[in-house]
Amino acid sequence: MLKVHIQDKTFANGHCALRDLHLEARPGELVAIVGPSGAGKSTLLKIICGLDTQFQGQVQLPEPAQLGFMFQEPRLMPWLTVEQNLMLVNKTLTGARLTEALKRVGLGDCADLYPGQLSGGMQRRVALVRAFSVSPQLLLMDEPFQSLDAPNAEQLRAHLLELWQATRPTVLFVTHNLSEALSLADRVLFLTAGPSRVALEVPVDLPRPRSQHAPAVQAMRHDLLTRYPDLLKGNATPAA
Repeated sequence: MLKVHIQDKTFANGHCALRDLHLEARPGELVAIVGPSGAGKSTLLKIICGLDTQFQGQVQLPEPAQLGFMFQEPRLMPWLTVEQNLMLVNKTLTGARLTEALKRVGLGDCADLYPGQLSGGMQRRVALVRAFSVSPQLLLMDEPFQSLDAPNAEQLRAHLLELWQATRPTVLFVTHNLSEALSLADRVLFLTAGPSRVALEVPVDLPRPRSQHAPAVQAMRHDLLTRYPDLLKGNATPAA
């Protein structure tokens, strides 16, 4: 069980990013976190994974606490091949295991290629394989599909769900795209504008698989924004 309570996260310049933020995620649950720009979503993930320890509060990680992280950019080493990039985090991922892992995301023949020989979408798929290659109990994803065209992003969401359903880590998926959140998550947490806290929690009971363009997803999105017109601005006050 992941349990997070951030009493206060204030930077050295005096900016308070998070205050009185509580969240929990059950084993195997995929939770999306939605909030306006500057709401501290990335800061929250950095605190959870231990990259930022300058805060007041507590973080209780699942046991054993094996973490995976997928960033906004692929962060592949350009002088290393795909295989060598993956071996940086898992030295056993070679031979047949490597081929199988890459085949699952449509990159079966790409082990010997360099990042510069891959498209942006292909690089993100390598990053996705890398995140799952450590068999994480907790996977943190910081807007991992941003800036991709719609077909590539949809394909990566499908790959993510396939890998997640096969291994069932707990996932925290940060996004500013409400349709994406509703298409992926078991539950969506909406953050206020900074200093951020969880303003609203919404379970998503729609059957999978779900395209973000599916009528049921779009109907749920419309209903949420009708009830809470400023929800994506960080305000969960119901409409009058």
